[in-house]
Amino acid sequence: MRIVVGVTGATGAVLAVRTLQALSSLGVETHLICSRWAETTLKLETDLSLADLHRLASVVHRVDNLAASISSGSYRTDGMIVVPCSVKTLGAIRMGLSDNLIVRAADVTLKERRPLVLVVRETPLHELHLESMQALARAGAVIFPPVLGFYHRPRHLEDVIDHLVARMLDHFGLSMPVPRWGERTVCDHSNPESSL
Repeated sequence: MRIVVGVTGATGAVLAVRTLQALSSLGVETHLICSRWAETTLKLETDLSLADLHRLASVVHRVDNLAASISSGSYRTDGMIVVPCSVKTLGAIRMGLSDNLIVRAADVTLKERRPLVLVVRETPLHELHLESMQALARAGAVIFPPVLGFYHRPRHLEDVIDHLVARMLDHFGLSMPVPRWGERTVCDHSNPESSL
């Protein structure tokens, strides 16, 4: 399996890190593209460098390389995830402004009718954000704001992150071992300090 992973400068760099780790553990070939601002956000939000992030991917593409393999629909992939996805990138994808490889690869993913998951990281949302989301949803993209779930009673931030990443990867037919609705959770609810 081969999945393109775009990383923008929106907050939520840890979601990109965990997504790449999960895909690697599942044996998925990943093609990584980082925007110019992704490196800045990664440094602000984690202890990782861009080189550390690159090491999690199978192949790394420069964001300005519009001649990359993934810029063509003839290069077969199983879809793309943009995690996190800035509203700037969201708007560019909506308008088909393929001026960088993240936007071009997303455009290719849509036109080839492959899964495109956009992990839009912005709040609150105004009308133009919502219009872009609606237009892209109609075009076939999955709009996936990383909204926290609590029914699995997470005990740590890592539990929340893993649950979000697992739900994202569900859209590619991939499965991570996390608590699901209707299943017993892994939390120890007999300990009052382990739940809210």
